[in-house]
Amino acid sequence: MSTIRTNLLRYTHTPPIRQIPSAHCWRPNSTVCELATTLPVTMENNRSSKRTVQDAELGKAGDAQTGGSSRTTPRSLSRAVSPPLKKRRTSPEEEKEESFPAEPQTKKQPCPSRRVVASPFRLTTIRSLGHDSNKDTVSLKGLLGDPLIKECWEFNYLHDIDFLMSAFDSDVRHLVKVHVIHGFWKKEDPNRLQIQSDAARYPNIITHHAYLPEPFGTHHSKMMVLSRADDTAEIIIHTANLIPRDWGNMTQAAWISPRLPLLKPDAQQSTSSTRFSLPAGSGEKFKIDFLNYLRSYRAACKPLIDQLAKYDFSSIRGSLIASVPGRHSLIDDFPTRWGWAAMKETLRSVPVRQATDRGQGNYDDDDDGEKPEIVIQISSIATLGPTDNWLKSTLFEALSGSQAPRTLLSSKSKSPPKPDFKIIFPTPNEIRKSLDGYASGGSIHTKIQSAQQAKQLQYLRPLFCHWANDTADGVGTTTTTPIREAGRNRAAPHIKTFIRFANHKTKNSIDWALLTSANLSKQAWGDAQSKNNAGEPQVRICSYEIGVLVWPELFVDSDGTSDGGGKKKKRKAVMVPSFLTDTPASHSSDLIGKKEGPKSTNETGEEEGQGGDEKEEEKSTVVVGLRMPYNLPLQRYGLQEVPWVATANHLEPDWMGQVWRHE
Repeated sequence: MSTIRTNLLRYTHTPPIRQIPSAHCWRPNSTVCELATTLPVTMENNRSSKRTVQDAELGKAGDAQTGGSSRTTPRSLSRAVSPPLKKRRTSPEEEKEESFPAEPQTKKQPCPSRRVVASPFRLTTIRSLGHDSNKDTVSLKGLLGDPLIKECWEFNYLHDIDFLMSAFDSDVRHLVKVHVIHGFWKKEDPNRLQIQSDAARYPNIITHHAYLPEPFGTHHSKMMVLSRADDTAEIIIHTANLIPRDWGNMTQAAWISPRLPLLKPDAQQSTSSTRFSLPAGSGEKFKIDFLNYLRSYRAACKPLIDQLAKYDFSSIRGSLIASVPGRHSLIDDFPTRWGWAAMKETLRSVPVRQATDRGQGNYDDDDDGEKPEIVIQISSIATLGPTDNWLKSTLFEALSGSQAPRTLLSSKSKSPPKPDFKIIFPTPNEIRKSLDGYASGGSIHTKIQSAQQAKQLQYLRPLFCHWANDTADGVGTTTTTPIREAGRNRAAPHIKTFIRFANHKTKNSIDWALLTSANLSKQAWGDAQSKNNAGEPQVRICSYEIGVLVWPELFVDSDGTSDGGGKKKKRKAVMVPSFLTDTPASHSSDLIGKKEGPKSTNETGEEEGQGGDEKEEEKSTVVVGLRMPYNLPLQRYGLQEVPWVATANHLEPDWMGQVWRHE
């Protein structure tokens, strides 16, 4: 039996009798875990300094350090780059076998007025899972392996320089100008020294440290900005550290922007605006918020800001939800809000569905009927306080906002119900069963040992749900409950998602979804509203975070469909959970919000029960998939279950025979 011993500052692996697979070899003095708490935690492992990348997809370390290979003809000169070869026609069966598309695709449907849009969020490839669980996924090599990439700005919390460089095409690896932005601002910080030492072996790497005015803040954002030789740019916002473990067997996801072209000479997009002058979710608003986010880094990102100002962002559909450290006014004219204030403001522009009117729309918060539900799925929970004041009055209140509901309520009806909340976090048993066993637990954090933390567990326990949703001790599912499989129950979660379902029971329709680096912490989202010296409301944020919020209406065609009188009708849009693939099944009536009711058959044999307008609405629906990282339905914690705690001892062996000791 092997033992993993940990303490708050170091992570060591005592050589076991049964060795961890070579793909999990670790490196001295490299940080391999991250916390949502006030102080970052570093861990150490026993990987040699001359690491060999084991994943065949990422190439050989020799290429990574020499910047090329021994081939007489470079690979990039022996394959077509531009124009591309014509794609061979394939049968529908063959098309199903294709995987890992370069960009989200819109699947054509038989009905020209129906449109299905692939998920705007992409899961990452899991090394130890098969093809069926890795459909439509992305790898680091897939994101960075294009030989047309000429510059990369890489923002993250943890960095493995050799691993990063190995992902670039071997023929241009030594030519790509790479900027690494980290948050280790102390000159004597071992993590900073390690990054600088590793980067020194690559003359095309420049390192920058982020501006961090808050002493307990971290640079937790995870993002890459790519410039390409074809004069396009690409923004990738994701959830993984730039270390091998995060891109191996842990559940992660990425939002990938469309390829952004240069602005035409006679066209200029504004890089500043007044409040509310641009609609939420538009590319123009995204550009303003994104450049304001980069400005928080001060001089380090000025070249990137000047460069991106020249690009056209109009094809982007999504709102930037980011955090930057500092104290920020909540009433000034600055066009960008941060943290929970950004979420609250954006959601005022997001329409939400009512479940069903249940007769006359008589809603009651105590009614256990059809209510919306917001599911928070994170990998770390910080100290939130002995009471749930911040959680409910600040974060939950911000997440509960919306535009006016789509279903008009009668004058006698009550207000729509407040959404329920659930929090997905793995238990020790789920960590033991994960693909990497206890090793994956080094990246997942909360604490329950102190008296204050025990009080926090008490008010969080009713909200906790399992990650894998397949434990015998869980509550809420039975052996007869149909399970919608996401294919990630054994890949421990490092992904962070916030999803609002229109109906807490069926979870067939999604009002909005957020993919973010932010965990459940005041440092990430901001403390409760306070007042500055002038008595004006403000929010204090400690850390850098970044994410993207999407909702179905963003993907509706701009032209709509004709109503026969020359006017354009706006399409109806719906976002639905998609499992094991980025593209939702288009045949299910649940996907288009069709109401079930009495049906009859007309003279032509067609089913009735819906009016002609509803049938036309069904035909003109835009169905947007959202790739789910976890199974549905959710399974609540049992009475004796607790969340995984990395700072506790876990002596029950995992599936590889290891135990976890904290010292």
